[in-house]
Amino acid sequence: MTKITETKKNKESSSADDCPEPSNNESKKSSTGKRWSEYLGIPLAIVVFAVLYFMPTPAGLTLAGQYSLACFAFAFVLWVLEPIPEYVTSLILMVMLVLLGVRSEENVLSALGLGVIWLNIAAFILSSVLVKTNLARRLALLFVLKCGHNIYTICLAFVFLQLVLALFIPSSAARTLIALPIMLMVADMFGSTSQNPNNAGKNIFLINQQAISMSGSGFLTGSAANLIAVAFIIGMTSHRVYYSEWLIGSLPVVLATLLASWFIGPHLFFRVKKGNIKPNKGSGVEGIAKELKKMGRITAMEIHGAIIFAIVLFFWMTDKYQAQWFGFEISPVIAAIIGAIIAFMPKIGLIKWKEANIPWEVLIFSAGAYAGGLALEGTGAARWMVGYMLDAFNIKPGVNFWLVYIIVMAVTVYSHIVFTSKTMRCLILIPIIIALAQKLGFNPVALALPAAFAIDWVISLPINSKPNVILYSSGQFSVFNSLVYGVAVSTVGIIFLVLAGFTLYRIMGIVTY
Repeated sequence: MTKITETKKNKESSSADDCPEPSNNESKKSSTGKRWSEYLGIPLAIVVFAVLYFMPTPAGLTLAGQYSLACFAFAFVLWVLEPIPEYVTSLILMVMLVLLGVRSEENVLSALGLGVIWLNIAAFILSSVLVKTNLARRLALLFVLKCGHNIYTICLAFVFLQLVLALFIPSSAARTLIALPIMLMVADMFGSTSQNPNNAGKNIFLINQQAISMSGSGFLTGSAANLIAVAFIIGMTSHRVYYSEWLIGSLPVVLATLLASWFIGPHLFFRVKKGNIKPNKGSGVEGIAKELKKMGRITAMEIHGAIIFAIVLFFWMTDKYQAQWFGFEISPVIAAIIGAIIAFMPKIGLIKWKEANIPWEVLIFSAGAYAGGLALEGTGAARWMVGYMLDAFNIKPGVNFWLVYIIVMAVTVYSHIVFTSKTMRCLILIPIIIALAQKLGFNPVALALPAAFAIDWVISLPINSKPNVILYSSGQFSVFNSLVYGVAVSTVGIIFLVLAGFTLYRIMGIVTY
């Protein structure tokens, strides 16, 4: 229980984005890699920019498109190697787009005023309410305590716990830190420690790793990457994505894939011995019960927070029907801002401005990413790149839609293995997928929206996301365990996305082929 206490202290003293301290070897490797990226990042970015900026303009590409490509490539190198903070890179990109005449100042600066930015701000304010009131922690403890009969039910409880947390908390790192102390206690219940991990511990941590990432894709507000994807779809296709449309289209696929993950983990990859299916150590159960008892009865503050969320969720989930019911419509952005207003109001509110954990650096990074991505689309550079690739592979208009759909879903899902950021993957893939569909004569929403549903799936390697790093540091599983399990579940997820394309997405009108 010492480790659990240390984890709790770390949680209290760290922000949602902090990770546990790595080992000495890991620290040396990390610092060496960081030094090289700092030395090479800026010179390499300048070289890439210069090559693209000064090269002869290729046929079919406008001069503005060439400059936007050069600016975006410059920023991309800096985002990947991180010699400077990513939000600083975004600010540099925005300045470059204006000074080089790629986009007007008004167009570039307006990116920070996009509705999705405000939705992100309001969502983080509301999640701060959930954390301050301890409602999330109470919910987590209750889930595990009530379902801790055996390894199968407890893993299933974690799946549904992560889905519920994703509904309210957009930060996957914050959701990880809320659940981590409970995961350590539960692993201890089954005799799994960092020194002596067993298959029960592997299942608990790896299923949580997958559920943390995938549950975020079930809800429009589940991650910043979802909002970036929607911003591109709205900006490049004029198709408005409703909260309810995202929920109906994405959540069933997420549920099906997570249930498949819950089955194949303990039954195929990490089979649990019969003697270890049920908890064999009482301290874990007692520890969870003690933590819950410490919290006492549900407080008025928790009830107050739950009411605020209930109001916002009602507006989010009924957005498509409000005009018919009320004669006017409350968008997800306005609904979230209404919730934030209530949370900040004197006497009836729950938090003050300084208590709102708003990651401004993420928002600034997103604004620059939007500006850069929309510049690629607006200048025709994205469409030119897609056309170049299609010509290289001899793919021409008239190709079968379902062949392209399957390829796009596979590329979207498997690409997380080589990317360390779902936001970066979204930034690169979604504009290209939209341009690809337009070039081939398909409805771009039919490819881009299903791909956006899977953009949060970063489930195969510890380096794929911060939550993965946090969980890997527990010592409960190896990189190989994570890779094999993640690739298998990714494959199952692709199958479900394809099946949804033939059925659910046709019914919803997303796919009409």
